[in-house]
Amino acid sequence: MPKTFRRTCSNSGPISAPAELGQRLQAVPAAGTEVPLWILGSSTFGAQLAAELGLPYAFASHFAPDMLMPALEIYRSRFKPSEQLAAPHAMIGVNIIAAETDAEARRLATSQQMSFANIFHGSRGLTQPPIDDIEDYWTPAEKEQAAHMLAFSIYGAPETVQSRLKELITQTAADEVMIVSDVFDHDARMRSFEIIAESI
Repeated sequence: MPKTFRRTCSNSGPISAPAELGQRLQAVPAAGTEVPLWILGSSTFGAQLAAELGLPYAFASHFAPDMLMPALEIYRSRFKPSEQLAAPHAMIGVNIIAAETDAEARRLATSQQMSFANIFHGSRGLTQPPIDDIEDYWTPAEKEQAAHMLAFSIYGAPETVQSRLKELITQTAADEVMIVSDVFDHDARMRSFEIIAESI
């Protein structure tokens, strides 16, 4: 990840650089922290902006998979080097729920699937415990919508996670992945992250 960031802003000097004498606006505690700036997007507009500004780009493919490949192509082909970044650097969001077996991972994933189904019929709420049969919960239309939005999701045992994640990174040539592991139970969620870490 880039270590420094310098970009001039009107009336405020370089973002994240030390505050200058007489500077009218000062972000606290940002001044002097030199925190790298990223563009996070779920459409091609964010890709264009990140490319134009020479910033690293993260795509929210964990819920908006349609534009992932076009956005990455636009970002990489139009990238202009900046003081922060000399070459394109892309991150992709990936839902990964891991467990000891594929079946258990798929069961844990029903919590996330229910959350998406709830969005479609207007009943947002807190994450719910997993259920044994998601087919009893959602309608065919909700299932189709959720499956579409979760197209790049990975649910499985260590071997499944490792194989599918490798395929996705090869397909996208991503430099980094941002992992979402939406699991209801805390211990199961922590175990999911452990398995994912061991699989990378």
